[in-house]
Amino acid sequence: MTLPASRPLYLFAFIACVLLLAAAYYMEYVMGLQPCPLCIVQRFAFLLIGLTCLAAVLHNPQPRPGRKRSRAARAYAVGVTLLAVFGGATASRQIWLQHQPADQLPSCLPSLDYMIDVLPMMEMLTLLFSGTADCAKVTWTFLGLSIAECTLLAFIGFALFGLVQLLRRED
Repeated sequence: MTLPASRPLYLFAFIACVLLLAAAYYMEYVMGLQPCPLCIVQRFAFLLIGLTCLAAVLHNPQPRPGRKRSRAARAYAVGVTLLAVFGGATASRQIWLQHQPADQLPSCLPSLDYMIDVLPMMEMLTLLFSGTADCAKVTWTFLGLSIAECTLLAFIGFALFGLVQLLRRED
């Protein structure tokens, strides 16, 4: 089976990230759904994946004939894969929180801007990933899936995309 060239695939992945971010901002500003801190981290992961894919499109590293990918092409693939795994872990944490009893979750956190300005980095990250009732609330579903479950599927897709890009040969 012959795969298409990498450049159009990375362009497609970049466009997918743009559409996912556009949907997130639509939900926030048009539908009025306020993102929790874990949602913001997931947006940031999509942004970084999109920028990595855009860099791969613009750079378009060419492999040597008959060899695996160039170092730059492998770096883009590893970057997409690692960022997708990070985003997937964040989405998984949020899904886990959504399935916990509400009385076992801490109350809401201060805003992310406030935490960035006031708290040391490690304390902020600890609070961010501890999760709150904000992160556990399911306010919207699509085909029976929460937003976090939908983003987890997207992150799994990007991780698989990155692995395919990493392991493929260019002939």
